Amino acid sequence: MTGEKRTQVVIVGGGQAGLAAGYHLRRQGLDFTVLDANPAPGGSWQHMWDSLHLFSPAEHSSLPGRLMPAQTGETYPDAGHVVDYFADYEKRYDLPVQHGTRVDAVRRDGDRLLVEADTGTWRARAVISATGIWSRPFVPAVPGRSLFGGRQLHTVNYRSPADFAGQRVVVVGGGNSGAQIAADLALAGDIEVTWVTQRPPRFLPDDIDGRALFDVATARRRALDADRSDTGGVASLGDIVAVPPVRAARDGGLLNAEPMFTRLAATGVQFSDGTHAEADAVIWCTGFRPALAHLAPLGVRGPRGHIPTVGTRAVGEPRLHLLGYGDWTSPASATLIGVGRPARDAARDIAQLLSG
Repeated sequence: MTGEKRTQVVIVGGGQAGLAAGYHLRRQGLDFTVLDANPAPGGSWQHMWDSLHLFSPAEHSSLPGRLMPAQTGETYPDAGHVVDYFADYEKRYDLPVQHGTRVDAVRRDGDRLLVEADTGTWRARAVISATGIWSRPFVPAVPGRSLFGGRQLHTVNYRSPADFAGQRVVVVGGGNSGAQIAADLALAGDIEVTWVTQRPPRFLPDDIDGRALFDVATARRRALDADRSDTGGVASLGDIVAVPPVRAARDGGLLNAEPMFTRLAATGVQFSDGTHAEADAVIWCTGFRPALAHLAPLGVRGPRGHIPTVGTRAVGEPRLHLLGYGDWTSPASATLIGVGRPARDAARDIAQLLSG
């Protein structure tokens, strides 16, 4: 472990939100360091399943200042292309990212915040937390989970249908990851897939992709900023983007959702009507929670674990900004194209704070 270091701003997390924040802090002329737990560039994109593609073309999936180049032969780039883009982005803007550095705690220390990591301590005047959600997968407390004799894994552990060849797999979750993984398995042809959801799945119209979703989210933000009625945003349209593999599985009759089961048994799952589905594996596509444990010493968390914010700034600690966790820290801020604006606003706010 090295000694204490000083900088104006520490960004915790080197994924899309952390990189966007670094870009705008650099434009403000501020001194900063990015601490990222991953050993290499790419954020959570380097851990995605093999078949995952973006919802939008490359030019509509870009971080501030640098258009994502198109991927040869692909309208919608895959996760590996995003990882390469992140690595190039770090180099292009000479962002001071320290990979392989896990932040354990952020504490107050007079006019500074102490950022304690496994490689040392940083003393900063402001902190941007951009750790996202990928490191905190959520699995509901369903009865019988400990009784099930097969394999259980979360979205974060899924890679490809090859790992389940000839098996019976239950996929749980009615969002994009659940639909995409169920489709991925079903299209393999040698896997028996049971897809279960809490409510009937809501597919967005086939012609809607990430470009339209960003426009809808932006329109909602403008309506709320102008004190007009809430348009409902993306949630008003549906839950699942009908990307090509999902459409193919759905239209081929391979993607039919069953109601959520009531419990797991030793060899499968049981439904409320008493029927039983045998299973070799259950994949929990049941979402995530914000990775905020490092902020616990600040005592700023509110109801349901969220930290109250004004824009990206924490209400209980004005030197702390939260970026990229979803709509509660700015609409569309958890998307590649949407994180640029709140990152810019956070950098401006911090610059103003430090100039006072």
